[in-house]
Amino acid sequence: MLAFMMFIPGFPFAPFCSLSILSALAAWKLPKWQASLLSSMKTPKSEKKNKAETKEGVELPMEQLLKLDPIQVELGYALVHLADKSKNGDLLARVTGIRKNFVKEMGMVIPPIKIKDNLQLQGQEYRLLLKGEEHTKGEVYADRWLAMNACDSKEVLDGISTTEPVYQLPATWVTAVEKKKAELKGFTVVDATTVLVTHLSETIKQHAAEILTRQDVQHLIDHLKTTHSAVINELIPGQLGIGQVHRILQNLLSEGLSIRNLAEILERISDLAPHTKNPDELSEHARLALSKSIAKPYLSEDGLLHTLSLESSLERQISEGIRKTANELTLVLEPGTAIQLIESFSLGIQQMTASGLHPVLVCSPQIRLPLYRFLQPTFPNLVVISIMELPRELSLKNFQSIELASKNKPNPIMETNPELQTA
Repeated sequence: MLAFMMFIPGFPFAPFCSLSILSALAAWKLPKWQASLLSSMKTPKSEKKNKAETKEGVELPMEQLLKLDPIQVELGYALVHLADKSKNGDLLARVTGIRKNFVKEMGMVIPPIKIKDNLQLQGQEYRLLLKGEEHTKGEVYADRWLAMNACDSKEVLDGISTTEPVYQLPATWVTAVEKKKAELKGFTVVDATTVLVTHLSETIKQHAAEILTRQDVQHLIDHLKTTHSAVINELIPGQLGIGQVHRILQNLLSEGLSIRNLAEILERISDLAPHTKNPDELSEHARLALSKSIAKPYLSEDGLLHTLSLESSLERQISEGIRKTANELTLVLEPGTAIQLIESFSLGIQQMTASGLHPVLVCSPQIRLPLYRFLQPTFPNLVVISIMELPRELSLKNFQSIELASKNKPNPIMETNPELQTA
């Protein structure tokens, strides 16, 4: 309009010409000026905020630095797009699915899982952190598929050889072309996100007892109180505190048991709470509420529970080694006896696993928990069940009776590992 007005008779030419040129330049430069202005405005604000925090004392940001994320997933730069919805990444949605499934299966609400990138990792690496500490790490290839040799095939695939992180199966990272060949040969083929999510899910399940906090227990009890106020009012805080209930639930979760039926668990606890406040004794009593589900995952196809058992003199010797304190039950054995016990179990578990059976030990309720804690570090897959926790209709088949290894007998570990004899 300014350029048009300078041609109107009687209007001064020079001023309107200058103004029209200046306006055109301003319109052309305006977007750049706006971006520069916004960036310059952000810096003074942050500096002002820092100055204000310095004057008030830096307590608030320091407290934020102390905060630990209960569960965190860190991704290498080549895996970041797995969590980017704009690039068809579904990692965030599948992590949400893990949390939902865990509530349904285990009865525990998993805290939000933080996912972030970490430039210190290799491009294909990821790592899982629990409460700020690295627990495990792995490697996945976003542009490939993992072919797991679950069928013991002799076929050799063209790709990057590796080991599946959860089940420790031999596997190969293959391309899209090799993927079809692997499926035809009977390999189990999954994508990179599935590998990562499965690893995360199993890690959470194995460490659910560590993840569960007293605040989480308080939330569970508050939710249950709306429908089962009688048992809550009877038990808490009159007979037990939140800390003791927390210990009991941790004991159950540490052995992979679900606490979804929390009402019945607390009812069982309330029956024994007037007589003892020992969390270990109360958790053993609470297991009776879960008896139908404890042995079910380990039944064979014929509906039988194949088990290991203890020779009577050995069970008596273990019972004499149990020590009871105000808060826990422990097993104390002489070093020589402990070594012989480990050797005896090693052979029995090896033979049971070789037969395609999950190792399950059935013993008396008095020694179950201390014996489980004694054996668990060496045999993490061993399941220990008391005879009182088995349903009456369940049929048992004794695979082998464990007896203490004699000093005069050959060492069973040496027999099954000739390399150790040479060493």
